[in-house]
Amino acid sequence: MHLSIISQIIGFFSMGFSATILIPLLISVIYQDGETGNFLLCFAVTLGAGLVFWLPTRSRKPELATRDGFIIVALFWSFISLLASLPFIFSQEMSLTDALFESVSAFTTTGATVMSGLDELPRSLLFYRQQLQWFGGMGMIVLAVAILPMIGIGGMQLYRAEAPGPLKEEKLTPRLEQTARTLWLLYFGITVVNAFAYWLAGMSGFDAIAHALSTVSTGGFSTHDASLGYFNSSLVEGIAVVFMLMGAINFSIHYVAFRSHSPAPYWRNTEVRVFLLIVLAAIVLVTLMLYFSEGYEQLPPDLRNATFEVVSVITSTGFGTVDFSAWPDFLPVFLIFISFIGGCGGSTAGGLKVMRVILLVQMGYREIRRLIHPRALFSVRIDNTVVSSRTIEAVWGFFAMYIVSFGILMLLMIHNGLDQVSAFSAIATCMNNLGPGLGEVASGFSSVSDGGKLVAVVAMLLGRLEVFTILVLLTPEFWRK
Repeated sequence: MHLSIISQIIGFFSMGFSATILIPLLISVIYQDGETGNFLLCFAVTLGAGLVFWLPTRSRKPELATRDGFIIVALFWSFISLLASLPFIFSQEMSLTDALFESVSAFTTTGATVMSGLDELPRSLLFYRQQLQWFGGMGMIVLAVAILPMIGIGGMQLYRAEAPGPLKEEKLTPRLEQTARTLWLLYFGITVVNAFAYWLAGMSGFDAIAHALSTVSTGGFSTHDASLGYFNSSLVEGIAVVFMLMGAINFSIHYVAFRSHSPAPYWRNTEVRVFLLIVLAAIVLVTLMLYFSEGYEQLPPDLRNATFEVVSVITSTGFGTVDFSAWPDFLPVFLIFISFIGGCGGSTAGGLKVMRVILLVQMGYREIRRLIHPRALFSVRIDNTVVSSRTIEAVWGFFAMYIVSFGILMLLMIHNGLDQVSAFSAIATCMNNLGPGLGEVASGFSSVSDGGKLVAVVAMLLGRLEVFTILVLLTPEFWRK
């Protein structure tokens, strides 16, 4: 373990994060919303904290070990989330617990909130929330990986710990820093197109940019209490559906499609194809359930609401146009269930990831076939390629630890005062980085106790970093030399 290089990188990240605070600072100056002093103070504190870590170790450039990567990722998300909470404390005089919850929710693209009255908040603070989600969506560490080689530090360990999905060794380009730059260029380009589309659909320039930041990142924060329902526009909702789906699809597939100038790679990829089929099946089911329920017998509105809410939930975005927790029959629980599936690996979406679900189903089916044919050898295949036993073991291990973590966190949430339904949906929405839940957390976490909010913070970080990155730090073997 290289403490000096860990300190250097954490300091480097902190200084980089301080630079992002200049954007809402500029917005505060433009709109004269009274937040300029608060953001200047946040910038100074964040920059100062970064310098404290970076200056004493700036001349050292050893190679990172695997365990260093996990420590840096965990410290980065924890420390930056703490620094990111400062504007909420200075501007809204929020408690540390509430401010930390809001910043972690933003940074992990969960979208759960303890804030209300968004329409009356300063524009700079609103933009700051959206901006946090955008940086958290692709992962600032992936961005940093593109820069670290310039200062002589290899970043594969960071990329392995940060990148979402079961197949963490994939790279779009031969060099890791080129991969990270390519991902961020794609991410930025898609966000720009999304903002322009929102603007053409009637949003103001501010709202268009702000909502594009939280759409492509599948974060779900809005500048209005009514979320996208504020605009009451089928065109806006349609644009959101398209870009939420894009954010939830593996960005390597976007890259291949862009390079080939063809949409064919989307359908040829098993994970993307299964993901889109699941979305379509869920939309059909929800539409029919609504149509045949009393008080909902209007097909166009039912289809519109079903399409938007299904896509918003399964991509773990969490935008809302209606309150799905009030829908009839099993629909509210069904939507929470599909949030466990999530988007594709290598995307900004949360959940288990579609590839893991595909592999779990295939492995379950393989065991059934083995019971029928005990002596036969069956392999698990994706796109006609045999999946390695190492990947299969990793998927089983992830699923087991996910379930164990979920159960423990749900019990802790019940211990902190929530009923069973609210506790289940609270942990589901946090670990799946979704946002809205059921029961007491259907509209936010403001009524949850401080202890419950801290449990939710842990759940959000576990979900965003895919469990192992955090749990590996709790094992004695990790700390042995």
